Amino acid sequence: MKIDPLQIIEKFYAPGTRLYDILVNHSRIVTDKSLDIARSLPHLNPDLEFIETAAMLHDIGIFLTRSESIGCFGKASYVCHGYLGRELLDELGLPPEYGMVSERHTGAGITRKNIVLNKLPLPQRDMVPLSLEEKIICAADKYHSKNPKFSGRNITTADVIKGLRKINSDHAERFILWAEEFGL
Repeated sequence: MKIDPLQIIEKFYAPGTRLYDILVNHSRIVTDKSLDIARSLPHLNPDLEFIETAAMLHDIGIFLTRSESIGCFGKASYVCHGYLGRELLDELGLPPEYGMVSERHTGAGITRKNIVLNKLPLPQRDMVPLSLEEKIICAADKYHSKNPKFSGRNITTADVIKGLRKINSDHAERFILWAEEFGL
């Protein structure tokens, strides 16, 4: 099944709009970073075609959330964009692994325990990357911000870890394992 990610994005985002441009630019950067990581791991046999498409679609749900800095004026909290993106991709009939990338890429994945303890407005289930491809895309996503104020900034692995520690030490520890495994 050949999937055209731009055709899917354009079902929800109008080409030429600020939000479309921000989303597509970010998604292309994350896709390129994901493919670079995956190509450095031939011994793990990552699915490059899947990564290319799923990385482009990982943030499809942002328009349903509030993040004025990037032009999102939806009703949901920004932390919800992953699972909302999964719902969109599932409703379109895509194979479920595409939606799982969207759902599981936030932070370095969010555990049910973290959701409950922090009273996050998310379904109470684990949303942590499991497959190699999910981990690669999640890791790559941390190196680029959609916020135009920060999007040109060179984010290092140390910066990613520091930022994730501010969110939750578990996020940082998961990312550190991936950084070691992927040679980041």
